[in-house]
Amino acid sequence: MKLDREGQEYTLGHEGVVLTCYLDPVGVPTIFAGITMRSRVAREYFKNGLIPGKTKITYEEGMKLFKALAEEVYEPPTRKGMPGAKQHEFNAGFDNCYNMGPATFGWKWAKLWRAGKKRLAAIYLETHYHKAKGKVLPGLVRRRFETSQILLHGKYPKHHMGEGVPRTATKTRVVPDPVVKEAQELLTTRGFNPGAIDGWMGQKTKMALLAYQEAHPHLVNDGILDPATLAQLRRDAQMAGQVAKDAMTKGGGGSLVGGIGAFMAGLPWGWIAAGVVAGVIVWTLWRHRDVLQRRWNAIRGHKVIV
Repeated sequence: MKLDREGQEYTLGHEGVVLTCYLDPVGVPTIFAGITMRSRVAREYFKNGLIPGKTKITYEEGMKLFKALAEEVYEPPTRKGMPGAKQHEFNAGFDNCYNMGPATFGWKWAKLWRAGKKRLAAIYLETHYHKAKGKVLPGLVRRRFETSQILLHGKYPKHHMGEGVPRTATKTRVVPDPVVKEAQELLTTRGFNPGAIDGWMGQKTKMALLAYQEAHPHLVNDGILDPATLAQLRRDAQMAGQVAKDAMTKGGGGSLVGGIGAFMAGLPWGWIAAGVVAGVIVWTLWRHRDVLQRRWNAIRGHKVIV
């Protein structure tokens, strides 16, 4: 049993096809369909490593890598973890393996499936494995639901718009897209105005994305909401959350460290952090102004008569 075309399109739809290296939500250099340097296949191909914004591949090269990874890393554990699987079941298992790693076949959903409790396995899959660092991620909720439907019924999304499918601006309103809505919310919190938060990829949202991408040199500045841009938005949101946490739990020092990190992550939090740093410097100079004055006088050889 191997991944078929339908299964391939489903997994690629969620992972995305990005031809320029970017940083995933946790800062790992990534390219094409979530490919990193963790695999032997990628290490042999990218001998100089993956450099965000600089390492590029063609679609044909990316597909060659994806298929090599499937054959070497993901199909073998799927065959072993789901013996006797039908094609649609194998495709669902493969997607879980690609997204969560081969260890997924030791988890409860897989144990239920091997025990013949396939309906319970699909229900358990639908309602679990959608958190990152304790937070429920909407994208994973959608993915687990769709994969559970494939696992149980062989039912693939009719109009598949996984997170990996690039969103481009449209002139006419369409059905609200939850991925676009999330991006609009994140853009707003970062100080970029996408217009109404309505899940519609209009011109205002495109302009906000262009401004955001321009502030991040490793992103392609095209106004398209792709996996690379979405990943960076989420990274910035995580950094902003850490800044707030530091401010609450560690006081000024923690806030300063978090602010500097936010500056490195991107604008406009960077300007806020820069302001914090500047404020701290000015306050320190003012507090020790008498000492600094004496040292300055000593350097100039200036005597002060008291």
